[in-house]
Amino acid sequence: MNTTLLLSVVVGYFLLLLIVAWYTSRGSNNESFFIGNRNSNWLLVAFGMIGTSLSGVTFVSVPGGVGTGNFYYFQVVIGYLLGYTVIAFVLIPLYYKLNLTSIYTYLEKRFGTGAHKAGASFFILSRVVGATARLYLVISILQLFIFDKLNIPFEVTTIVVLLLILLYTFEGGVKTIVYTDTLQTTGMLLGLVVCIIVIVKSMNINFGDALTLMDQKGYTKIFNTDIKSSSFFLKHITGGMFIAIAMTGLDQEMMQKNISVKNIKDAQKNIVTFSLVLLVVNFLFLFLGGILYLYASLNNIKVAPDDLFPTIALSSAFSGVIGILFILALISALFPSVDGAITSLTSCFCIDIIDLNKTEKTEKEKKKTRLRVHFSFALLFFIMVMVFKAINDKLIIDFILKFAGITYGPLLGMFSFGILTKKKLNDKFLWLVVVAAPSLALGLDVLSSPEWYEKKLHLSLGLDKISATLFHGYKIGYELLLINGVLTFLGLYFCSLFVKEVKNIKSEIE
Repeated sequence: MNTTLLLSVVVGYFLLLLIVAWYTSRGSNNESFFIGNRNSNWLLVAFGMIGTSLSGVTFVSVPGGVGTGNFYYFQVVIGYLLGYTVIAFVLIPLYYKLNLTSIYTYLEKRFGTGAHKAGASFFILSRVVGATARLYLVISILQLFIFDKLNIPFEVTTIVVLLLILLYTFEGGVKTIVYTDTLQTTGMLLGLVVCIIVIVKSMNINFGDALTLMDQKGYTKIFNTDIKSSSFFLKHITGGMFIAIAMTGLDQEMMQKNISVKNIKDAQKNIVTFSLVLLVVNFLFLFLGGILYLYASLNNIKVAPDDLFPTIALSSAFSGVIGILFILALISALFPSVDGAITSLTSCFCIDIIDLNKTEKTEKEKKKTRLRVHFSFALLFFIMVMVFKAINDKLIIDFILKFAGITYGPLLGMFSFGILTKKKLNDKFLWLVVVAAPSLALGLDVLSSPEWYEKKLHLSLGLDKISATLFHGYKIGYELLLINGVLTFLGLYFCSLFVKEVKNIKSEIE
């Protein structure tokens, strides 16, 4: 594959993004950056959210995971559909009723400033780690197939990519991202469909034959009925439901785009449309994984799961077209997840942490502060990518979902407690709960799957016997988020009882 040609495609793609950013950011202000002046087209938001939800990790890791996990990931996708239904008809009405710019403002209205800061802090922690992990994976692939051959260091590649993202997001923010995400989702889906067609034809079979061969290999098995397995269907569906609620409905990046839509009905149409399309797109990714493994088996290709798709797409066996489409699709999958992350983190820090809108600064001064925060997060992204490079582990999708299970659990517990109860809390105790609950959930996960952590940490924990005694082979899977959320909810409930008891004692004294 011609390296210069691939580089030219990448540069041309960036130039197109910059042109779109320049056009859409004209006349922008802080409101445009944070919520797109609440004038975004719901259909564009729905389509663009597909790219944001999938990212480069899905593009590479979901097909790569078919070899060992069959189509079990589709169980999670079914759970997503249930979760998006809750978002559309429970959370979206709440956010519009309160006219929120940041969804974590709800926690302040319900519990106080401490809850507001806690919610925003967990979002920032989770989004920084998750987005930089995705960024690292895609840059690693671009580095391997393009920039290493041009003797460009990994660090330089990362800096250039982040600078380009800054160039097209620093002015327009959400207003710009709604359009650039639409463009990038189009590129990603086009690349996905064409790659499937070309690889199937290269094996001289049709789609029916491909499904039959995949079925013979066991790849098309969707439901896992082994209750002890981490991919047991009820675990995956339940986990997927709460992952969708937490990582979309309680995520400022995703909801920032939704609340930029004109009205509540359009926002609900956006979520419903997006969830149905996502069901189809994820199945296509799994189908792609199946045919990639069939092709690899026929051609004796043996590589790491996350390297399978790029290795085949950029091999000499195919024409330059599929390689170009793969690179376009890959960077199209990368940028919606990174540009939106930096923008939402900037918004969250400015609104939730430093209360920029409540200060007496002029519009110009607020913009300067916002730009400093924006560039600071870009620098933090660079540092985190270097950390992931030092760790050098590309099998990253499991790590992202586990980390999300720890960091989004307190958000799930706080929002659930606020919506489902009318009880009051003391901010002083809330922080204790939101730190203790994820710590306990992490401890349970380590005990249930010590081998996973031993592999990641490169050390022996010696917990095998304890795990066997306590869990009898049961492995915590994607339900980790739900366990964490329940622990947070229970902790908040007991705190509310304590607050009530203190009030009763004061009443008796008086």
